[in-house]
Amino acid sequence: MPHVLVAGKIEAAGLAMLREAEGITYDYVEDVSEESYHPYIARADGMVIRTQPLSAASIAIADRLRIVSRHGVGYDSIDLEALRARGIALAIAGDVNSLSVAEHTIGLFFALSKKVIAADAAVRVGDWAWRDRERPFELAEKKLLVLGMGRIGKRVAELASRLGVLVSGYDPHVANSVWSHIGIERAVDLHSALASADLVSVCVPKGDRPIIGAPELHAMKPTAFLVNTARGGVVDETALLAALSNGEIAGAGLDVFEDEPPLPSNHLLQSERVIVSPHVAGLTVESARRMSIASVRNVLDFFQGRVKRDLLVGRSVKSA
Repeated sequence: MPHVLVAGKIEAAGLAMLREAEGITYDYVEDVSEESYHPYIARADGMVIRTQPLSAASIAIADRLRIVSRHGVGYDSIDLEALRARGIALAIAGDVNSLSVAEHTIGLFFALSKKVIAADAAVRVGDWAWRDRERPFELAEKKLLVLGMGRIGKRVAELASRLGVLVSGYDPHVANSVWSHIGIERAVDLHSALASADLVSVCVPKGDRPIIGAPELHAMKPTAFLVNTARGGVVDETALLAALSNGEIAGAGLDVFEDEPPLPSNHLLQSERVIVSPHVAGLTVESARRMSIASVRNVLDFFQGRVKRDLLVGRSVKSA
């Protein structure tokens, strides 16, 4: 009888699937920390995990573990090599939150272009004359550069195009033959594309180095806005702060940070040119329900020998 550990709070729909699954027992730990699930991992055959780390030390004591299912699509907090060394499968939730993240991305561009935070603050202190000093602007006819043409990048491009935004995309990993189906202009040279963009949306996975650093920020227009709803570390925060302070770009919207939660000493939090949110872009009511169902389904499907191959990271591990 497989025993499942759910590490971190998930929506009720996923738990209901576990309760109703024949031959399945489970532990449920709502706290999102590695320490909180340690007492339970040794008896787990399968695991659903939120954003907390799954380190090599935790994997080492999980003698029965055969499948880990991420409640989401990223897995940079999981020691993938330690899983592979033990032959433990890792599955992701698939396309469950791309619309939510894309909407949040567009929302941050709206908030920046309409100066929503500053306007709200002005009204609250009785500064009605703010409307005569500041001028928001429209997104329509502005040039948006989307970095990364995965599921989320494509959704951002689709939503922006519907608003009349002029969209181009940059992704050297997408084959030439695919671009004709994406339906937007392809940017070949990153720095040239940054130099002509009014809006830049970062939708790339975390790599060995930031895709946006000081040279890239220096290439951008002083009137441009940058939004990162991907991962902390894909934008160099020190370089971003300097670019904002020096007027190299006009503003930024950040849903993710290198350290989460960001330290109070992070000067980006004090900048009036930055709008922030707590890594919540993908956590709408609808996407949270979809993620809970998808992450639990991966575990159940694994033990029934029918897990979807395209949801397995590496796809080299056989299902049960």
